[in-house]
Amino acid sequence: MRKNLFNIGLIVTFALSAVAHYMHWGTTIQFAISCLAILFVAGFLGKATESVAHYAGDRMGGFLNATFGNAAELIIAFFLVKDGMFDVVKASLTGAIIGNLLLVLGVSVLAGGLKFKEQNFNIKLASHNASLMTLAVIALFIPAVFAKSLTQKETTQMSLIVAGVLIVAYILWLIFSMVTHKKELSDQVVEHSEPAWSKRTSILFLILATVMVGFESEWLVGTLEEFTSRFGLSELFVGAFLIAIIGNAAEHSAAVMMALKNKIGAAVEIAVGSSLQIALFVAPVLIFSSFFMGNTMDIVFTTYELVAIGVAVIISKSISQDGSSNWYEGVLLLAVYLILGVVFFLV
Repeated sequence: MRKNLFNIGLIVTFALSAVAHYMHWGTTIQFAISCLAILFVAGFLGKATESVAHYAGDRMGGFLNATFGNAAELIIAFFLVKDGMFDVVKASLTGAIIGNLLLVLGVSVLAGGLKFKEQNFNIKLASHNASLMTLAVIALFIPAVFAKSLTQKETTQMSLIVAGVLIVAYILWLIFSMVTHKKELSDQVVEHSEPAWSKRTSILFLILATVMVGFESEWLVGTLEEFTSRFGLSELFVGAFLIAIIGNAAEHSAAVMMALKNKIGAAVEIAVGSSLQIALFVAPVLIFSSFFMGNTMDIVFTTYELVAIGVAVIISKSISQDGSSNWYEGVLLLAVYLILGVVFFLV
């Protein structure tokens, strides 16, 4: 029954969103329907990814979960880059990172902690993840500090070089975690339930879901500028919270379900692993994409964005470093997220 309701919701909201876009309904209506449709499409994408991951194997499955789990954010950001809305792109990347580290991880730890008094996960992998997030903060902090002393051309060169370094670092991390140290980190792999569909059907649905996310993302982005100005919302708030929460829908549901099954290690991997991919891969890819489009987006984030990412990394690292979690630590993560939300709304 629940499955049928979801399928109906997916088809109806996507169809309504298409009608609203091509029939030029009001901006507010288009925005609201697109947001609702993306939630369903993200759920469909997450389910298809999990099913494909089952056939692909443990390590490759985990990588596919991270990659396609971030597909919504990447596609939305790509269309924003195409439209030259770089400030919203950076805000959405910031929101995706802090959303995973604070909201997704916070809700997962809280939900799991309310059901189980204490939950444990791999300390070694948590330590590596913390180091990688620290690298991401450093890679964003240094360009912001020195950007004022550089020309536009030098800033562009710096952005491309730093982006290249981050992509290489991420690829080497995949080799480290999937090949050379696979055994040491193997107990932290996300566990999958039985696949929902056959191998061929799963691949077909994965492709279909990605295409649907692409259409919905383009329709949503088309309403952003007018919607933002109409309601007096800052691009920082819209990008860092509204778009990020919508784009993270698949990770939200998957991580919470894992925590409720006492698989907190898997939930931590979904939340932190997704943030790592956003910081070390998605952001650099967008910079290179903008370069090939003829208008390069720099890697210089605002002070507000750097502070938000910095505090998210600090609190998540503090909570994960002992390899255990409880419901109150989830409360701490959510408290930081709410504080940032209020400040971003008022800025």
